[in-house]
Amino acid sequence: MGNQADKQRVEGVADKATGSVKEAVGKATGNEQAQAEGKVDQAKGAVKEGVADAKDKVDEMVDKVKR
Repeated sequence: MGNQADKQRVEGVADKATGSVKEAVGKATGNEQAQAEGKVDQAKGAVKEGVADAKDKVDEMVDKVKR
């Protein structure tokens, strides 16, 4: 699962970065929809990173049990 977790973590970081840019552009242009979309993208990214961390923890526990 580590490879899947790494991929998900990268996607999460990318979503957060995209969201930050969207939010900043929205603020600069007064576009409330872009600001909202940016916040949603950032939240999605944080969730993906959290899921990746959880997958890593499960993998660690499984490895300990196998020993």
